[in-house]
Amino acid sequence: MKESISQSKNSTFIPIAIIAGLFFVFGFVTWINGALIPFMKTINELTDAQSYLVASASYISFVAMALPASYIINKIGFRKGMSLGLIIMALGALVFIPAANARTYWVFLLGIFIQGAGMTLLQTASNPYITILGPIESAAKRIAIMGIANKVAGALGSVIFGAILLSGIDGMKDKLSTVDVTEKAGILNTMADSVITPYIVMAIVLFLLGILIRKAPLPHVEAAPIEASKTGEKSKTSIFQFPHLWLGVLALFVYVGVEVIAGDTIISYGIALDIPVDRAKFFTLFTLMAMVATYALGVFLIPKYISQSLALKASAVLGIILSFCIIFTSGFTSVLFVAALGIANALVWPAIWPLALTGLGKFTKTASALLIMAISGGAILPPLYGALVDNKKEQLLASGIEEIPAMAEAASHGYWILLPCYIIILYYAFYGHKVGLKNS
Repeated sequence: MKESISQSKNSTFIPIAIIAGLFFVFGFVTWINGALIPFMKTINELTDAQSYLVASASYISFVAMALPASYIINKIGFRKGMSLGLIIMALGALVFIPAANARTYWVFLLGIFIQGAGMTLLQTASNPYITILGPIESAAKRIAIMGIANKVAGALGSVIFGAILLSGIDGMKDKLSTVDVTEKAGILNTMADSVITPYIVMAIVLFLLGILIRKAPLPHVEAAPIEASKTGEKSKTSIFQFPHLWLGVLALFVYVGVEVIAGDTIISYGIALDIPVDRAKFFTLFTLMAMVATYALGVFLIPKYISQSLALKASAVLGIILSFCIIFTSGFTSVLFVAALGIANALVWPAIWPLALTGLGKFTKTASALLIMAISGGAILPPLYGALVDNKKEQLLASGIEEIPAMAEAASHGYWILLPCYIIILYYAFYGHKVGLKNS
């Protein structure tokens, strides 16, 4: 660790740029879900709740793979772990070929899950690597740079895949309602085939990156041993004796859920509001650019002007306010409030991590794995949003309200799920991160 701290800015620039490239890669792959969800809903004739299993398949892999990924990284090291993660992601992309040929939803979900497993390995390696690559006091700045790379890639991915998958989908929907079963199946099969070429390209790029990363000039770094702390190692004998950590896991779980809802539902929400797909396909870009701008602001403000805990409090309060604004406004104004959730969400991740890991001592590695597993909130909450939408829509249609107004009101109603999530984050910002520490 002493070597990494003494490294000059010039010696760390290339490794930081390489890791930023990796964050770019999994940002691109993650945030194309915003375009995949309405696309999958159409070609597989799904309900809203079923369509959000796209997000579930991706994020549930963080539960299944977090601890195995940690074991793999300990065995083979950071560089080989990153390489293996990229190759697994490439294999997941190739699964889209048979999935499209068969137009079978569970096979698509399998491909997404495999890609998620690769991303879990990639994140498990790259997050701690960028943290210990240089001085710990500048780690927050490096993490913010990674966040910017991740969200810029997500913005590009949502635009590119939105253009590939969603162009002309409005016309296709109208046509599907007028043709017979045989012709309908042919149209849907043709639409499904449109994912094959982009995913072949993606697989090739990921395979090449997986090979190249093995030769990249990444220095070997190791975290310094953590000294025994008054609040942790000397007085605690189990990870279960840190309530502020477990509350942090819960806060991170709901945070990832609301972040995914903000990015992955906004296109479908715009479509439900009867906004043309040619406009709605750009809406995920709005959310991600709001996050990028706030990341940049955080680099400037934290910790020189505001503390991380204050940033977390402000983020939670803003999230609550924006949630009400989404629910009680309509049309494009409501869409803009969904996009503005990017501002409320951007600084939550970097604020929760240091608060949750305070005083963990020798338990820090296990705690980090638990926090990675909390990313599974992105698998659980979006389908719950979809279920709220489906239930409300059924109620409205049963009461005689027409399809389009029912869809709009139901989609807006689903955002009630955000409120308890931001309230949990707010509690953690004010009190939760202190629980169990004062008496230690």
